[in-house]
Amino acid sequence: MLDKEAAEAEVMRGKGESVSRSGAARRPDPVLTGGKTRSVKPNRRSEETISSILRATEEVVLLSGADRISILEVCKLAGVSRGTFYRYFSSQEDLLDTFSRHKRDDFHQVLLNTVSTVEEPEARLNAFISFIDDYLEQSRARRLLVVAPEYALGFFRRIFHDSILRFQDTLDIVFDDWDARLGVKLDRELICEMIIRYVLSEVLVPERAGRRLLPVRVKRLFASLIMGSTSRTRR
Repeated sequence: MLDKEAAEAEVMRGKGESVSRSGAARRPDPVLTGGKTRSVKPNRRSEETISSILRATEEVVLLSGADRISILEVCKLAGVSRGTFYRYFSSQEDLLDTFSRHKRDDFHQVLLNTVSTVEEPEARLNAFISFIDDYLEQSRARRLLVVAPEYALGFFRRIFHDSILRFQDTLDIVFDDWDARLGVKLDRELICEMIIRYVLSEVLVPERAGRRLLPVRVKRLFASLIMGSTSRTRR
């Protein structure tokens, strides 16, 4: 597979197209991707193409793993040519990096959409817990961990600190309510860190027997963290 891709890249080089060290053809009119500013402004069609490629990437990664991902297979599943692919992504590494950021941003956007319109503190906490429950129920993170463990662990590390900040923003009215009722300033960062660690632990070591009790267990975790944070604050 690699020999075939290298041969195709050599043909592209003969047509006057530059090729990166990874063998990826560099088109003269690329767009914004992988955190790099390029010359063509994305439009709706390009965004739909990128979305199709990223959806295909997820299917290929979940089937074959990240180490053995084939650009040709991604192109075939997404219904695009190799030339179109290389217009948006410079290499396999660029594709996987963009895919990781896409999954991270999607996780946080769904969280925001789920809870941001809920104004009552207790109801927002319940919406937040329901989001975690639904994520663990529907997420394909466990499958990713099986087929691409190194890539999955790298993804978890990548979202960890950002999720702590997002959780704090999401639960701001909940923390404000607790602070007012308890008369102390809670350690919000620590509480959110423990919650994201809990979510990741459920991905790594799922508790099937207690699956339906997850919302109750998360509330108990919140209560324990609040009491511990309160004790430290009052010392």
